[in-house]
Amino acid sequence: MISAIPQLWRLLRTGATFERTGAMREILDAFGVRGIPRFALRALAWPFGVFGRSGDPTLPPVARACQAMGPAYVKFGQILSTRPDVVGDRITTQLRYLQDRLPPFPIEAAREIIAAELGERALLIEELGPPVAAASIAQVHPARWGPSGEKVAVKVLRPNVARQFRRDIGTFYFIARVVQGIVPGTERLKPHDVVAHFEGVVHTELDLRLEAAAASEYRDNARGEARIHVPEIYWEGTGRRMLTMEWVEGLPLDPAAIEAAGLDCREIGARVIRVFLRHALSDGYFHADMHQGNLRVRPEDGALILFDFGIMGRLDPVTRRHYAEILFGFLTRNYRRVAEVHFEAGYVPPDRDVEEFAQALRAIGEPIFGQDVSQISMARLLAYLFETTERFGMETRVELILLQRTMVVVEGVARSVDQHSNIWEAARPVVETWIRDNMGPRQIVRDVGQTVDILRRLGPRLPGLAQELVMLAEDARTRRAHPPPPPPPPARPRWPALLAGVMLGVAGFAAGLLLLG
Repeated sequence: MISAIPQLWRLLRTGATFERTGAMREILDAFGVRGIPRFALRALAWPFGVFGRSGDPTLPPVARACQAMGPAYVKFGQILSTRPDVVGDRITTQLRYLQDRLPPFPIEAAREIIAAELGERALLIEELGPPVAAASIAQVHPARWGPSGEKVAVKVLRPNVARQFRRDIGTFYFIARVVQGIVPGTERLKPHDVVAHFEGVVHTELDLRLEAAAASEYRDNARGEARIHVPEIYWEGTGRRMLTMEWVEGLPLDPAAIEAAGLDCREIGARVIRVFLRHALSDGYFHADMHQGNLRVRPEDGALILFDFGIMGRLDPVTRRHYAEILFGFLTRNYRRVAEVHFEAGYVPPDRDVEEFAQALRAIGEPIFGQDVSQISMARLLAYLFETTERFGMETRVELILLQRTMVVVEGVARSVDQHSNIWEAARPVVETWIRDNMGPRQIVRDVGQTVDILRRLGPRLPGLAQELVMLAEDARTRRAHPPPPPPPPARPRWPALLAGVMLGVAGFAAGLLLLG
C-alpha cells in the first residue's frame, strides 16, 4: 500500500498536468466529447489542475503536457504523432513537436558530459555549436572533428534522463498491475511483459555506445543499397552518454519541401515502407523508431537518410518466414493461409477454428483492397483487429511488439508524405521477392546445405550423443521395470496433540486455582 501511494500521486499529477496545460480540452475537442461526459471529465480534473506541471509554454498544449511529464510520455507521444488517422490531424500536429523540437538543455551541460565521457579525447570535438535538434532523450550539436576538420554531429544525452525514465517506468508497471487486476481478460495482453519490453528498449537507448554499434551494423547491411544513407560513426568520439557521427544535410519529410526540390512524394512514401520491410525480412534487423524526426531526404537524388538507431528490432529466421507468409497471404487475399500460419506459429490457441479465424481476417483485409486508402479509417481497423484477437484468445507476443509498432509508425510516416500511400501495395514487390528467394527451390537447397554443414560440424560428437541417448533409454526402461517404492505416508500433523496438551494444561491450571481457593 505504501509503494502504491507515490504511483497514485503520479497518476493524479498526470491528469492534473493535462488539465493545467490545456491538453485535456484539446483532446476532448479532437474526439468530439460533448455533453455530460465532457462535463464530468472536466469537473473531475479541474480541482486538481493546480497540482499539475506547467511545462514549456512555447509548445502546443498536448506536446506541452507530454514534455512536462517526462521522457517516457514523450516517447508515447512520438508514436501517436505518426497516426493522424487514429488521433486526428489536430492532435498529430501538436505531437510532432515532440520529434525534434523540444526545449534544449544548456550547451554548458553538454560540454561537461563530453569532457566526462571522453577525458583527454574531448579535444577531438572542436567548435561545439548550439543544438540543432532536441528530442526526449538527447539533443544534437554541430561540431568539428579535430583530426580532419570535418563537420560532425554530436549527440548528447539529457542530464538525469535515466533517473526520470526509471520513475516513469515504475508508474507504468503500477498501471499494468492495476489494469490486469481489475479488468477481466487483460491477462492475455500481458501488460506487465509489455512494460518490461519497453523498459528493456529504453535501457538500450540510454547507452549511446550501443546505438553506435547498431548504426554501424545497419550501415554494413545497407552497404551497396541504392538511395539509402546511414551516417558514419566516429568511434573515438563516442561514449556511454555521447555519440559522434557524420554530418549529413537533408530535407524533412514534408510534402511541400519534397515537391519544391522536384522529388516525387509518392515514391518517397513507398520507399520508407520498403526500406523497413526489406531490412526486417532480409536481415532480420530493422530500424524500429522511423518517425519523421529520424528521417531525412537527400535533395540531390531523393535518397532516404536514417538517424537515431537507439531502438532496433531483431527477428529470427522462423519469425521472418511467418511474418512474410502472413503479409503475402494478405497481399494475395489468401486468408485461409494467413489463418494457418497464425496457428502454425502458435499465435492462436490450437483449440480455435481455422475457418472462423480466416473469415475474421477477411473482414479485416478486404476493406484495404479496392478502396482509396485515404477513405480507410485505421482507427476502426485497429479496433476491429483488437476485437478479433480477443475473440480468438490471441496473447500478446512480446517479441513482435517492435515489429507491429514500427509497421504502424512507418505507415503513418508514409501517409504524412503521400496521403494515398498504401502499405500493402508498397510492400508487394519486397514481399514477393523475399518469398521467391526464400521459400522456393533455391531455399530448399540452402536449407539442406545448412543441415549437412551442421551435421558435419557435429560429426565428431555424434557417437557420444548416440551413447548418451542409449543410456537414457536404458535408464528409463529400468525405471519402468523396477519402479521405486512408494514414498512413506506423510506424518500425521502433531497439532491436535499439542492442542489437547494445551487444553489439559489450562484445565489443570484452573483446577489448581480452585483447590488453592
